[in-house]
Amino acid sequence: MDLAGQPTPRPPEERDPQPEFASALDAPSLFPLGIDFGLLPGLFVAAAPFDLLFAKLRKYDADVRLVGAEYAEALAARENFAGATGALASHAYDHPLIAAGAGTLLEEIRQQIPGLDTVVVAVGGGLFAGVATAAQHHGVRVVAVDPENCGALNAALEAGEPVDVPVDSIAADSLGARRTSRMALHAAQQDRVHSVLVQDRDIITTRQALWDHRRVAVEHGAAAALEALLAEPRYDSRWNALPQPGDPLVSSRSYQPGNGERVAVILCGANTDPSSLTNQDDL
Repeated sequence: MDLAGQPTPRPPEERDPQPEFASALDAPSLFPLGIDFGLLPGLFVAAAPFDLLFAKLRKYDADVRLVGAEYAEALAARENFAGATGALASHAYDHPLIAAGAGTLLEEIRQQIPGLDTVVVAVGGGLFAGVATAAQHHGVRVVAVDPENCGALNAALEAGEPVDVPVDSIAADSLGARRTSRMALHAAQQDRVHSVLVQDRDIITTRQALWDHRRVAVEHGAAAALEALLAEPRYDSRWNALPQPGDPLVSSRSYQPGNGERVAVILCGANTDPSSLTNQDDL
C-alpha cells in the first residue's frame, strides 16, 4: 500500500494469470484502472449487441469472453466465475457505488445550468439511479427513457417490482437489461420522476439527426433520451388522456417541457460505429 492507502501497481511479470476481478460489461472505466494496479481483469460480454465494444476491449491486457446473446447471460456467467474463483465481481449497474459515481454527473450539470428544472436520461441502470437520486435531493424533475422493446424500468413501475422483459431493441447494447434493479426502481418511484417509452425507429432517426445537425456521434441508447423530447405527444391506448408529468405509473411516448422550463438531456455513450452515420442521404 502507498501512503494514500491505495494499492501499489504491480509490474506485469508479477501479475497472476487468473483474472482477479470479473465484470459483465462495465469495463471501459474499470479495465485501465485494474491494469494500472496490477489486477488482471476478466470481462463477460454478450456476443450479439457488443461487437464494437468487444473489439475495443481486446486491446486491453484482459480476459474477454463472449457469452450468450444478451446482458443477463453474460451476468450469469460472471457470477458463476466469481463464485468459483473468488474474483472480485463488479456489476455493470446494480451497485450503490456505481450509481453514486454516475450521480456526480447531475452535480456537474447543475453547476453549468443554474436553475435546472428537468433532466432527461436513458435508463441503463446505474446512470439513471444515480442521477435520479441526486435530482431528488435538489428538487429536479427526471424523465426516465426506456426503449419500447426493452423497457425494464417502465415494466417494473407498472408491476410494482422488478420483472423480466424481452430484450429486442436497437439500443440493447447499452439499455438491454432484462430486469431493472430494485435500486433503480426505488429511484423511479419517487416524486417528480416521469417514465417515457420511445420506439426504435425514432431512436434511429434521432441518432442520425444528432450527427447531421450537430456532428455528435452517439450510440442508440444516448439518442433514446433526446427522442423523448422530440417525439410527438401520443395517447396510450390504456388511458383516456395524455399522461401527466410526475405520474410514474403512466406510460407516455414523449415529454413536453413547459414554457421557460430548463431541461438538460444526458447524451451518454459513444460505443458506436461512426461509419453507420455517413452516406445517409438515401434514407
